[in-house]
Amino acid sequence: MKILIAGGSGQLAKEFILEFEKRNINFLAPNEKEFDVTNKKNIETVVSSYKPDIILNCSAYTDVENSSLNKNLSYLINRDAVAYLAEQAKITNAKFIHFSTDYVFDGKKQCPYIETDKTNPLNDYGQSKLEGETEALKYNNSLIFRLSWLIGNGKQNFLYKLSGWTKKFKTINVSCDEISVPTFAFDVVKYVLMATDKNLTGLYHLPNSGSASRYELALEFIKNMKIPVEIKPVPMSSFPTKAVRPLYSVMSNKKISEQLNVNIPDWKTSLKYFVSNMAHSV
Repeated sequence: MKILIAGGSGQLAKEFILEFEKRNINFLAPNEKEFDVTNKKNIETVVSSYKPDIILNCSAYTDVENSSLNKNLSYLINRDAVAYLAEQAKITNAKFIHFSTDYVFDGKKQCPYIETDKTNPLNDYGQSKLEGETEALKYNNSLIFRLSWLIGNGKQNFLYKLSGWTKKFKTINVSCDEISVPTFAFDVVKYVLMATDKNLTGLYHLPNSGSASRYELALEFIKNMKIPVEIKPVPMSSFPTKAVRPLYSVMSNKKISEQLNVNIPDWKTSLKYFVSNMAHSV
């Protein structure tokens, strides 16, 4: 089995690479210059040369705050590049694995979202990701996972930012009314590979179990890390932001759990593992 990774420098891709190295799986993870997902011709060249069995798309434009200002780039990476990659997967008969987001929802449901719930993104990031899902699903051998609040060994996550703030401030304000599911990259990798082994296709929600506000996540992280700072709960409206975000975007992992016959860990359990094994990097 040969796996081609797009977006090889991101926190999710790095987690896959660690697992592939452990399992001695043959993979190629070119840097963004060598494998430019915004360049259709470049994608054709890399895919036809490597001839992968699986194309794993970890590339994404994730700057929610500036997605409207950089609208062209956001849609180019989150929608058009997905179409290019899915097309090449179809041409080469490879499986296509892609990742989306809880921000395809508007947060009005107030109970965990399932895969068949109506989507209604509130910002260009969510809309571009939703349109990317549509492109991926045009190929019948695609596997799409919606993730939320992804945390791994990288700088593009809330805990990395929080860790930086703890070095500067004794009191930190964190939103208490923005609720979703902290999701850990090592868990995502585990269940994506299980789903691949079972040859699943289609759309699945893959968060950890449970739910939390940003405030609850911050509090739990500080407690586990034993950092002597005060976390104060404030409403999200107290932070001036350009992009509108859903206040509630909790997703249910019931469908994928039943398909794989597993119990996906609660986010608090995975946070403890993250802190004891990996949080040196945040």
